[in-house]
Amino acid sequence: MVKQPVFAEIAPAARRAFFALAVFAVCLLFIFPVLWLILTSLRPVSGVYYVHRGLEFTLGNFAEVLRDERIVHAFVNSGLIATLATVLSLMVTVSSGYMLSRFRGPIARTWFGTIYVFRCVPYISWVLPLYFVTQSWGIYDTYLGLLLPHIAVHICFFSWLMKGFFDGIDPSMEYAALIDGCTRWGAFLRVALPSAIPAISALAVLCWLFTWNEFLFALILTGQKTPVITVVMAQFVSEMGLQWNLMSATAVMALLPAFVLTLFGQKYVIRGLKI
Repeated sequence: MVKQPVFAEIAPAARRAFFALAVFAVCLLFIFPVLWLILTSLRPVSGVYYVHRGLEFTLGNFAEVLRDERIVHAFVNSGLIATLATVLSLMVTVSSGYMLSRFRGPIARTWFGTIYVFRCVPYISWVLPLYFVTQSWGIYDTYLGLLLPHIAVHICFFSWLMKGFFDGIDPSMEYAALIDGCTRWGAFLRVALPSAIPAISALAVLCWLFTWNEFLFALILTGQKTPVITVVMAQFVSEMGLQWNLMSATAVMALLPAFVLTLFGQKYVIRGLKI
């Protein structure tokens, strides 16, 4: 009997060891900062720089954060803006993706070219023009002034994803509905839209998370009237330095809505991405 080479016996163990090492590295990279953030949020001011020492923990940081009306206002603003941006974006994105998937006329080509051009432009380059536009229109530091840029970004990006979802749906049922006397709009509402519910749910989760976590638009286009949580978190700075304990407590509270939404919405995201 011919003996197998030594490396053939070592290879499976080496692959398992490499996989275990990769998993450990990923966990260390993503989980360790979150754990450190949570520990910092539970430490008193005197022990914030010694988060790995001692057993002194407190919930006073969270209580102090919740007593700050500006932070509470920022949480409410962020939730409202993320929800409104998601709903309004999906109203356009779903029909936009359907049109790009099912139609080949000049209107569809023009719309395709428009979102393609705007998608190729880094959205960071929109910030300064948007600042002047919102100032001239009188909507700076308002819900509308912050919603419009988010909706524009969502439409340009998620229309592509929605088109891919509709491309994966067999249009034969829509043709049957048209033969039975349905209009194109009726076929969309009664056949195509129900089939795309998993994809729409996935996009809703992604839209909400994108708006909730967005910082640049919020930093430039908002002020004292409509503070949002990502900007407020960056303002725990005083002449004495950073208030790490309060910043960490605010960050942990900001993680909770995103974590809960991801926890309960991950099945819709996975199901939608499989279409």
